Amino acid sequence: MLLLIAALMLGLAAFLVGEVATAPQRRRRVALKRASVYGVSRREGTTEILRFSERVLAPSVKRLAAIALRLNPKASVDAIGPRLIAAGVSARVNTTQFLALKAGLAIAGAAVGVVFAVAVAPVAGLLLAPLLGVLGFIVPDTVLTFRIRGRRERIRSELPDALDVLAVSVEAGLGLDGAVAKLTEHMSGALVDEFALTLGEMRIGEARHEALRKMAARVPAPEVAAFVRSVIQADQLGISLGRILRVQAADSRLRRQAAAEERAMKAPIKMLFPTAIFIFPSMFVVLLGPALLNIMRYLK
Repeated sequence: MLLLIAALMLGLAAFLVGEVATAPQRRRRVALKRASVYGVSRREGTTEILRFSERVLAPSVKRLAAIALRLNPKASVDAIGPRLIAAGVSARVNTTQFLALKAGLAIAGAAVGVVFAVAVAPVAGLLLAPLLGVLGFIVPDTVLTFRIRGRRERIRSELPDALDVLAVSVEAGLGLDGAVAKLTEHMSGALVDEFALTLGEMRIGEARHEALRKMAARVPAPEVAAFVRSVIQADQLGISLGRILRVQAADSRLRRQAAAEERAMKAPIKMLFPTAIFIFPSMFVVLLGPALLNIMRYLK
């Protein structure tokens, strides 16, 4: 028994001596290993804490956008981007998200048609599925077209007042950049947003002519194109910019009045269709209904 205890104590003493003797080497080995895997472990840690939108939503959006491009090969990112800018939604929706929305609505429409075929009528559902898919694919483009048209009309209606402010500022001694800055401070709207974007481009070093031409390209309105051409010609020929702005403001106001008169002349023709479809039938029922009932009574 005593020999066993002595052997155990001797082994423990040898183990402690070996641990103490090899401790510096082991600490050095651990430090080198930790230094060699430091960058790798840090990258792995960042990949593990990715948000749900980065892990799932972003790849799904890219796949749906690729599906939309396959369904419509004529569409391209370069063609959709200017349309989003013209509609004023480029800050909220990019081209990839817009294409993904089209593909998602198309798939959802087709799925609704398939569910209708399974639950209600197979033949009608199978005919309805492609129709709903095409409708879902077209609806975003239609909505975007209406937004572009509405924003263009708002810009055309805001242009005369904005040109008046620019003319007053220029006649007071400010340059065009300062006049545009005053305009962005005291007014708001779609046109002011375009002027603010143009002013930002000029402040970061873009030439004034190029910035104005880009604004005319973003807003496909003849009044804005005429304003840009006049300002560029005034800069090139040395004409008084205040007088040009006054003339452009008067011309834009006359065009706005002519457009309002044109819409007023079109209103009776547009009202004819709902009148013929909804008002005349009910009027005929009220006026001719009793007479028809009396005739039917006499014939019986």
